Amino acid sequence: MDVEAIIKHKFLEDSNMTFQQVYDFAFKDLVPILQNLAKELGEDRVLEALRRISFEDALRAGQDDARHLPCADFAAFNAWAREPSHFWKHVLTFEVVQDTPRAFEVQVTECLWAKTFREMGAADIGYLLICHPDYAYCQGFNPKITMSRSKTLMQGDDYCNHCWAWE
Repeated sequence: MDVEAIIKHKFLEDSNMTFQQVYDFAFKDLVPILQNLAKELGEDRVLEALRRISFEDALRAGQDDARHLPCADFAAFNAWAREPSHFWKHVLTFEVVQDTPRAFEVQVTECLWAKTFREMGAADIGYLLICHPDYAYCQGFNPKITMSRSKTLMQGDDYCNHCWAWE
């Protein structure tokens, strides 16, 4: 008998799903629930709650990620784009357009989140759950990092322009 098969729990097995299939699975039931909740409780009320809660969660996530690094400086924050992991290579298509010690910018031309939420007619929800929290994540990671962005694929632009600055 294979020793690795004995040690590895079935929940940890590879699912043999594409990234697209994973996103479809993750969001296909969630989005209609959120849309129906907005109809039931009021769109403005639900969207504001999503904005606030996702912002707070991203702030905590940035803090947690920074705690696990030896140094939470600007270079550490931007490392995901300089040397993208398997995950980032498969959910975004992007180019680093500025990389200095005090400014970092990426231009995203494909985003699996934007594709998924837009195809479901839920770009407003997608923006609040996925895009808006980017501002909080960098603050949580290091308060010296600020982000600006004037375009998002989620909102129908032809690219996202994520710009981070180190104060």
